[in-house]
Amino acid sequence: MSRHHGQQLTNRQKAAVLLIALGPEAVSRIFQHMREDEIEGLTLEIARLGRISAEARRQVVAEFYEMCMAQEIISEGGIDQARKALEAAFGQEKASEVVSKVMQTLQVLPFDFVKKTDPSQLLSYIQDEHPQTIALILAHLNPNQAAAVLSGLPQELRAEVARRIAIMDRTPPEVIREIERVLERKLSGAMMTQTFSAVGGVKSLVEVLNFVDRTTEKTILESLSETSPELADEVKKLMFVFEDIILLDDASIQKVLREVDTKELALALKGVGEEVQQRIFKNMSERASTMLKEDMEFMGPVRLRNVEEAQQRIVGIIRRLEENGEIIVARGGGEEIIV
Repeated sequence: MSRHHGQQLTNRQKAAVLLIALGPEAVSRIFQHMREDEIEGLTLEIARLGRISAEARRQVVAEFYEMCMAQEIISEGGIDQARKALEAAFGQEKASEVVSKVMQTLQVLPFDFVKKTDPSQLLSYIQDEHPQTIALILAHLNPNQAAAVLSGLPQELRAEVARRIAIMDRTPPEVIREIERVLERKLSGAMMTQTFSAVGGVKSLVEVLNFVDRTTEKTILESLSETSPELADEVKKLMFVFEDIILLDDASIQKVLREVDTKELALALKGVGEEVQQRIFKNMSERASTMLKEDMEFMGPVRLRNVEEAQQRIVGIIRRLEENGEIIVARGGGEEIIV
């Protein structure tokens, strides 16, 4: 007997069943398009599943197929056309059920069509728009895509757009629809949302800044400090740059170092002061620190961009460990918490 029947599975459990049915090769490709926290959550769900009957698996795969089919038709031809096509395939009752599920769980988000656009192309279309319009669009994008567009804006416009992302609250649907309509003519069709969108805010800006290069980040923060000092302080409290590694306790630094390649670390340390270097050396064995110093010495002059990229990759490791609860990062001048 199986532990689960198809109708009793949660959406996350269904996703886990589907991944098992697809096999490891397909799953590895799917995981390339997902965040680490999403991957970890689904991996844990797979581990918890236990035995699944062939019938339950068949139901999940069939439901997935129906949802994909409905989503594709809705995106291309609208809800009415999807309902007619699904009624012809599955009958009226089943069609209504599938369309309802799609609208509830797979609804196309505002500016979803823009996410398929190359950032440089998108930049050429929106850089002359009002800063508020640019901020609204960027707030709906993936952080790395938004960061690429933000970095390409004229310097005097970057900080203003960043400020507006941070102070953005809820946007009326008619405003979003109007902006989408204009972009739709230039890029592609998209489904419109009927609900208010709660995007933007300080955390949204921080996510974007975490993906931009250090020069752009520094310029934006300096400009924000002049125009909106309180907002700049709030952003800085949530930011984490490589030099902030000294905010970690020794045990946390050692956890980070275990996941960092020595040559990558040597490159990252070329761009920091003595205080940060010594804190790193302190948390390594004498042999390891000696090898690291030798790597740094033999490396000679290096490009600033390469140093910053190495630092950002290590910061990415620190953020991942923090998200997993393995380390705690002290922010905003608060007391350090020893893990």
